[in-house]
Amino acid sequence: MAYLYRTKGSEHPAQRLRKIIKERDIIMAPGVFDPISALLAESVGFEAIYLSGAALTGSLAMPDLGVITFLEVLDATRRIMEVVDLPLIVDTDTGFGEPLNVYRTVKELEEAGAAAVQIEDQVMPKKCGHLSGKHVVSPDDMIKKIVSATEARRHDMVIIARTDAREVEGLEAAIERANMYVEAGADVIFPEALLSLDEFKEFAKRVKAPLLANMTEFGKTPYITAQEFKEAGYKIVIFPVTTFRAALKAIKDTLVELKEKGTQKHILDRLMSRQEFYQLIGYYDYEKRDSEVAAKAERIVRSIAQQREVRS
Repeated sequence: MAYLYRTKGSEHPAQRLRKIIKERDIIMAPGVFDPISALLAESVGFEAIYLSGAALTGSLAMPDLGVITFLEVLDATRRIMEVVDLPLIVDTDTGFGEPLNVYRTVKELEEAGAAAVQIEDQVMPKKCGHLSGKHVVSPDDMIKKIVSATEARRHDMVIIARTDAREVEGLEAAIERANMYVEAGADVIFPEALLSLDEFKEFAKRVKAPLLANMTEFGKTPYITAQEFKEAGYKIVIFPVTTFRAALKAIKDTLVELKEKGTQKHILDRLMSRQEFYQLIGYYDYEKRDSEVAAKAERIVRSIAQQREVRS
């Protein structure tokens, strides 16, 4: 669907996400970082997408250390939701502050069209969940944020509580925190950086809530397929930075080719064609709209001229 013809239905994306959580055995949500990557994900048939804090921050050439601002995330959410109809899960790191900040974060992102927000229990400045040296807040502090998030929503936005406690306090503590977060009102639990499929299975046995798994690359979690996550009892699996890393590698390889050979003619098969790109963004719908507006304006001008002739 073209950007100019994007229409918003009466149903909020949060309701759509809740429906597919109930209806699907597993939901694969690739990470996106801008409108065009989101549109690509929609075009190949994904049912949900994930606005990765790491990928969005990386696209601004900054590290994933909580340095991105709420307004930058809000702006990215708005721009993405202008071009896709998919439920968007938004990574909000630690919620951009204390419970009052979380309230605003949830309220404004929901109004921007986000289907879900993910809030983690790290201490600021946070780190990538798959790096060592993390610290977590007390369960009480995280519960306050979850309560604030649930009270801020107006369209039943999905609240995803992520716990980074496995690395810091061990698996038992992570499971205990997760159950507390469910009792506080979290809709989905996200156990970060588990070390094996067996740990994911154990977590699923003991936490009775929809679960989200992070299948990032180059991290502490081994490579586990979406089918394996489904069989282990998980509802959502995200691939947060995969598309961003792929884009960086492709851009670098292209730049090296240009630098070394002075031409792109040898790599045309690795480029999206003009026609493919135009189809993706709805280029011809823009042209059609422009022609329709011009024709309508011409009819109005002609009618005005005729009325003036009659009056004279």
